[in-house]
Amino acid sequence: MNDSVPETETPQDSVQEALEAPEAYEPAAPAPLNVPRTPTGNAEVDAQLQRLADADHLATDGHVEVYEDVHGGLRDALTALDARPGPPGPPTSYHQSRS
Repeated sequence: MNDSVPETETPQDSVQEALEAPEAYEPAAPAPLNVPRTPTGNAEVDAQLQRLADADHLATDGHVEVYEDVHGGLRDALTALDARPGPPGPPTSYHQSRS
């Protein structure tokens, strides 16, 4: 019987490896966040959410422009929902006659 405990990699080990191989790790370089984007079913909204991926390849100071653009696009999509005609609602006043 082997009583030895298998070695597991700790977060400190990963950091140490990265520090020992600086050419493979550049903390200031842009890196994708790999945040999953679940489709909403609304083409306008999905296009705006996909646009967020553009920020993955930019330095942090470039994110603001992408976020503002996406925010504006989402705001426009929501505004368009309010502007679309829907089914007619009930009359605003009822006039009942008594017989």
